[in-house]
Amino acid sequence: MPAEPATRSWLEALQVYRHPRVLAMLFLGFSAGLPFLLIFSTLSVWLREADISRTEIGFFSWIGIMFSIKVVWAPVVDRTPLPFLTGRLGRRRSWMLLAQTGIAAGLLAIGLSDPATDVARVAVCALFVAFCAATQDISIDAYRIEAVAKELQGAMAATYQLGYRLALLAAGAGALYVADFVSWPAAYAAMAGCMLVGMLTVLVIREPSVEVRLETRERETRLAERLESSAGASPRLHQAIQWFSSAVVSPFVDFFARNGRLAVAILALIALYRISDITMGIMANPLYVDLGFTKSEIATASKTVGIPLTIIGAFLGGFLVARFGLFKPLLLGALLTVVTNLAFAYLSVSEAEFALLMMTVSADNLAGGFAGSVFIAYLSSLTNTAYTATQYALFSSLFTLAGKFLGGFSGIIVDATSYQAFFIYAAALGLPAILLVLFLMFRETREAPVKQAT
Repeated sequence: MPAEPATRSWLEALQVYRHPRVLAMLFLGFSAGLPFLLIFSTLSVWLREADISRTEIGFFSWIGIMFSIKVVWAPVVDRTPLPFLTGRLGRRRSWMLLAQTGIAAGLLAIGLSDPATDVARVAVCALFVAFCAATQDISIDAYRIEAVAKELQGAMAATYQLGYRLALLAAGAGALYVADFVSWPAAYAAMAGCMLVGMLTVLVIREPSVEVRLETRERETRLAERLESSAGASPRLHQAIQWFSSAVVSPFVDFFARNGRLAVAILALIALYRISDITMGIMANPLYVDLGFTKSEIATASKTVGIPLTIIGAFLGGFLVARFGLFKPLLLGALLTVVTNLAFAYLSVSEAEFALLMMTVSADNLAGGFAGSVFIAYLSSLTNTAYTATQYALFSSLFTLAGKFLGGFSGIIVDATSYQAFFIYAAALGLPAILLVLFLMFRETREAPVKQAT
């Protein structure tokens, strides 16, 4: 388990946002966030307008499982060079550019589809966008962790979240406004053009340099030798085993070796921390539509008004991590997530008042921005830069898997019960994360004197 960083003064905590690479994460965060709503919440509005059932809309959330299984191809992104691109851009930037190109193409394909007559084609295109977006996430996350020291990860996470949320504003409110006043195909074409922000950023930033610790190299060598000793005499087989050992096996062995018995508790926290948010997310926009709000009202409340509070939450999260360390902000984020889900339960049984919609969604955005920054900083602190892409992909895959799987049943739960029952259920899913944060805080407090003595 990572040691808590030394606390900073209030002024020192604020100055971390002046670092050039911290600022650069604003644009990479935008590129990462842009496709998300376009294959989930924004798309669900189009699907609902096309008279697609809520049960089918719920099934669309399973496309998000692509983000949860990205660890399968993360070792390829981590260790495999791309012809032509890697030699010119480096391993992180080359994979970013390839993925961004695929996202833009996939968004154009969705815009050229009609969910009312061919919902299957829309699903396939959305799946392709999800694959490319997950690949982009692998490379951006690796760059973010490798580009600066660990004490700046909270600030990196905050500016990343700022860019991500600005992208959600564009892909949410922006796409809805364009769809309302022009058409859905025009909205998706405009969003495809916005991917140029990420592409241009990749061409401007520099590839980070990474130093691998001696103990990591020695562990990797020993593991490869053990696997090779059981292989035959084929040089190709030995080469394949060596790659598999260093790219696939070693990242997992390293994580358990560094964290010992606490590794299971850490993985459980990763899996459960955002499960409440992810599970409820797919039913938020259908709730707004069924309550009778217009697309413009949804865009104004959930994006235009909510985004500033999300940005405040994201920077507050990064600031408190720099000031107090990881676990106290992590606990606060878990608590806020549960409370805001209960607010949605209240909204679902209330009159369709625009002011109440704005308050509920704004509170959710504030909590989401805060918890997102803190959680990203925590995940970043768990990685070894020798296996940055693979280990972070494991963590990010794990924290989305359960929520995406349960989210697929969200429409069934709403149809069988009510929106209120669903959001209460989603809030209850956040309780185990609170208990796990408290447990890890307790263990950190017990171990801190021992670490200081040694």
